Amino acid sequence: MFVKTLCFLLMTMVLWSMSSVTAGERLTLAAGRAGRSVTLATHGMVATSHPLAVQIGLDVLKNGGNAVDAAIAVNAALGLMEPMSCGIGGDLYALIWDTKTQKLYGLNASGRSPYKATRDFFASQGLTEIPTSGPLSWSVPGCVDGWEELRRRFGTRSLAELLGPSIRYAEEGFPVSPVIASYWQVGAARLRPYPDAMRTYLIDNRAPRAGEIFKNPNLARSYRLIADKGCAAFYRGAIARAIVAFSEKNGGLFSLKDFTDHTSTWVEPVSTTYRGYEVWEIPPPSQGIAVLQMLNILEGYDLKKMGPESADWWHLFLEAKKLVYADRARYYADPNFVKVPVKALISKSYAAQRRKLIDMKKAMTHVPAGDPKLEQGDTVYLCVVDKDRNCVSLIQSNYHGFGSGLVPGDLGFALQNRGCLFALDATHANRLEPHKRPFHTIIPSLVTKDGKPWFVFGVMGGDMQPQGQVQVLVNQIDFGMNVQEAGEAPRLEHIGSATPTGRSGKRDGGTVQAERGISEKVIEELTRRGHRVVTVRLNGGGYQGILIDPKTNVLHGGSEARKDGCAAGY
Repeated sequence: MFVKTLCFLLMTMVLWSMSSVTAGERLTLAAGRAGRSVTLATHGMVATSHPLAVQIGLDVLKNGGNAVDAAIAVNAALGLMEPMSCGIGGDLYALIWDTKTQKLYGLNASGRSPYKATRDFFASQGLTEIPTSGPLSWSVPGCVDGWEELRRRFGTRSLAELLGPSIRYAEEGFPVSPVIASYWQVGAARLRPYPDAMRTYLIDNRAPRAGEIFKNPNLARSYRLIADKGCAAFYRGAIARAIVAFSEKNGGLFSLKDFTDHTSTWVEPVSTTYRGYEVWEIPPPSQGIAVLQMLNILEGYDLKKMGPESADWWHLFLEAKKLVYADRARYYADPNFVKVPVKALISKSYAAQRRKLIDMKKAMTHVPAGDPKLEQGDTVYLCVVDKDRNCVSLIQSNYHGFGSGLVPGDLGFALQNRGCLFALDATHANRLEPHKRPFHTIIPSLVTKDGKPWFVFGVMGGDMQPQGQVQVLVNQIDFGMNVQEAGEAPRLEHIGSATPTGRSGKRDGGTVQAERGISEKVIEELTRRGHRVVTVRLNGGGYQGILIDPKTNVLHGGSEARKDGCAAGY
């Protein structure tokens, strides 16, 4: 042991002294993390937050399935193995690069509010905000229809084949991994008020421990129904009827019409350029364009010269975030109900206008939304690249841990609480209306270079998602980090912006959470400029990414240590 320790210390000293050490390696060492190496492969690759789910996806690829097939199989496994974060009671967004057509496609597989959900109803209940748990927080789950849309358009395997491995694990059991076990323990309190949820997810009134075998035979039955009957079982058949009956018994607003009328939507992805790369996102009601707005603002500065360990870089990042989230709070909503000025918001000219508000010496404490000329939320992420270089960037979520906290009877999954992201303010763009999609936090991303996919990635964690995506991209493009270092490097997260729910943000500038590894010198300088900074062990979120080397066509995979998962290929 002494020899191993001594070797590690000597190696560390050498690394610090070598001029070739990258900024990412220094930051990883500073953060006190062992760090993981980049995963390399030539044929196909899967990256997500549970190693068993990764293996299921790889098996699909090795057996001739494509990236979409693998993504569906992986998502089904995560719904079983990380149930507080995702599942068929939640929503789904995806970006798909199709090699055959050489085109990027976007899928919004999020659900809508019940037809009975009106602002007058909530007013009659004496509510000024939608509850974050319980039956009034529900919107229709979009995940299963999303699977079918993906499979129908791009897949090559049946749902029965893709759900088969998860059905077996649900019946036979799987070992709970450490990070997920900690999430489960935190989420247990959300489940205890509801008997069906307790029976489904708790063992002797407690969360399963790391390494303990967990089974979910109820979910296996629901998966079998979907495998046999397709998504019709979920939206028109036995599962829909069970959810509606549960809703009626427990004070919810669901009707069968909410489910039979549900549809996913294929959308045109939107993008901006950043130093020669094209960054793609799903348009609103997703918050993806926040990434594009932040990058447009930051592009006006020489971040490479500043470096990843400078107070100037972190100050600019925080100020850009504040400006963009002010717009997010005002404008992001369902475009079928309000006009969202997407083109103007992500324009370079608008970024130049907003950039003028940044003072390099002083933090902003209150930031109003801009005028872009109107005429012009727990989550899992996964990415897959196959042998033909079809790519899937997919994110799926219940929103809060275990969503609403409610499991409908013996169906084996929790219903999401995305409905709580509506505003009850009648003047707000994201106001609650029947059969409307709420503002959404989940955002898959994909970056192209010279018209070809270069980087498929995502960052989890509600409001952290745009912040995390921007930090990962700047780490790679400006600071030269590899796909693993870019995710491992310490992050900042700004808390306190106004939200599209109508809830007011703090007018004192909010709080900056600095992960360990951000130097004391940087923290002191940010504090001097007016930021309120606290040090935390880890910020929210988690990251996976797959980079396609444009010269060698080799796949580079990364999955950071904030999650249990990994990247693996063959």
